[in-house]
Amino acid sequence: MDSHEMEQDSPERLIVLDTETTGRSPADGDRLVEIGCVEVVGNVITGNTFHAYVNPCGRKVEEGALKVHGLTDAFLAGQPKFRSIYRDLFAFIGTSRLVIHNASFDMGFLNAERRLVGLQDMTNPVTDTLRTARVKWPGQRATLDALCSRLEVDNSGRDLHGALIDADLLAQVYIKMMKLDQLRLGEDEVAQAAAPSASAAPVNMIPRVRRPARPALLPRPEEEDAFRAFIGKSVKDSLWQGILQQAG
Repeated sequence: MDSHEMEQDSPERLIVLDTETTGRSPADGDRLVEIGCVEVVGNVITGNTFHAYVNPCGRKVEEGALKVHGLTDAFLAGQPKFRSIYRDLFAFIGTSRLVIHNASFDMGFLNAERRLVGLQDMTNPVTDTLRTARVKWPGQRATLDALCSRLEVDNSGRDLHGALIDADLLAQVYIKMMKLDQLRLGEDEVAQAAAPSASAAPVNMIPRVRRPARPALLPRPEEEDAFRAFIGKSVKDSLWQGILQQAG
C-alpha cells in the first residue's frame, strides 16, 4: 500500500531510519542491502522497530561498502528481495515524518527501490540530522559517531555500521540534539505531580490559610458631597447625574 492511501499518522510519531547499500549510488546500479527503522512517539523511543536484510539481486557489494557494514555477497544472497519486504516496511513507516542522517543518500536508494516495484517516490516529510547538526555546530564534525560523542550517547557497541543499530543511535542523538528529552522531563514531572505513586516520599505542602473577605471600599460622606457638586456644576447631561438622582 502506498503512503498516500493510508490514514495520516499522529504528528507526534517519527520514524528514524537508516540503510546500508552495495555502494554509493543507485544511479550506478547499487542496491539496498539493509534497512532499519525505529519508532519515536511523543519524544520517546517506543521500542517498536522494523529491520530487514535485502538481497541486492546479484549486485556485488563494493569493497568500500563491505568495510563499512560487513555484509557479504554470500550472506545477502540468502536474504529476501525488496519486493518481498516492501509492504511491511512502508506499512510500518506510514505517513510519519522520517528522521535520517544524510537523508538524500537513504531517500535516493529507497525511492530507487520503490520505482523498481512500481511505486512512486515517497512523500513523507523528512528531517536531515546531518544538515541540522551543521547548522547547530558549524565547522565541527557532524558524523553520527561525532554527534554521539558530543551529546553523550553511548555507541561503544558499534563496531561496524548496521542499519538498526545506527537508527537507534540516531534516535537518541535526535532527541538530545533537539532537546526533546528536556520536554519529556517536564512532561514526566507533571505526570508524577498529578498522580504520585504510593511509595513516593511525602511532599511538604505550604498550608493554605482562609482569610476573611475585605470590606468594600466606600467613599466618605464628604467625598460623596464633593463628587455630587462636581457633577452638577461641571458635567452637563452626564449619566452620573441620573445615577446619583436614583441613588437619592
